[in-house]
Amino acid sequence: MNYAAQFTITAWLAAIGTYAIGKNRQRWGDLFTILGVLAGGLWLGWLWVSLERPPLRTLGETRWWYATLVPALGLLIGWRFQTRALAIPACGMGVLFASINLRHPEAMDKTLMPALQSAWFAPHVIVYMLAYSALSLSFGIAGWTLAKRYWRKEAFITSDVDLPHRLVLIGFPLLTCGLLFGAFWAKEAWGHYWTWDPKETWAFLTWSAYLTYLHVRVRHALLPRLNLWLLTVGFVTLMLCWFGVNYMPTAQESVHTYTNPG
Repeated sequence: MNYAAQFTITAWLAAIGTYAIGKNRQRWGDLFTILGVLAGGLWLGWLWVSLERPPLRTLGETRWWYATLVPALGLLIGWRFQTRALAIPACGMGVLFASINLRHPEAMDKTLMPALQSAWFAPHVIVYMLAYSALSLSFGIAGWTLAKRYWRKEAFITSDVDLPHRLVLIGFPLLTCGLLFGAFWAKEAWGHYWTWDPKETWAFLTWSAYLTYLHVRVRHALLPRLNLWLLTVGFVTLMLCWFGVNYMPTAQESVHTYTNPG
């Protein structure tokens, strides 16, 4: 794992540096980003084969998916909308999460408890990781815009929310699918679709936070600062759902806690 993490981190750091130099180096930045994504994807593929199960059970394993998907999604969306605004934040998030795994490696084994031996398990987690990637990029742009406007004491303009909003339009449907897949999985594994388990509750709160943003965006599109702050609240809720709930006292009551936090 050390070599995979070191290579991906080096590739994405090279991409960040290349993007920062200027427009005439963007192709090289894209190349370094692709190399990092390929290395992360190959590592995940090797884990899937060697563990004989989807590498989606632990926090460390999902961090690898996230670290790989964020730069990949940032690159694809950048190509689609002809913008490199996502390039540095996407690679930066990839570096951060790959570094966390490098710093805190996990002992991975082939064990997969019966509840996880479901056809809904892999789609549920992968769709969620895609949703988290898009919504995290949305926050990255929103957070940077907030910091820049406040630091420079500039007025907020409606176009500040354009790119973050597009990312929410990608991430929110995926988040909804992940929530539904989780309900189908729960029905198959435990016999019920929903029980307000702590993890389920925070997943619903995350979904509700972004639904609130979308409603406010429709009614108050001319209040960009409010919309940007709502995206920040949504991201904080997302992080609490993904990581924070595992450290809360109620985590011991959750049937969705399969490993110790790590």
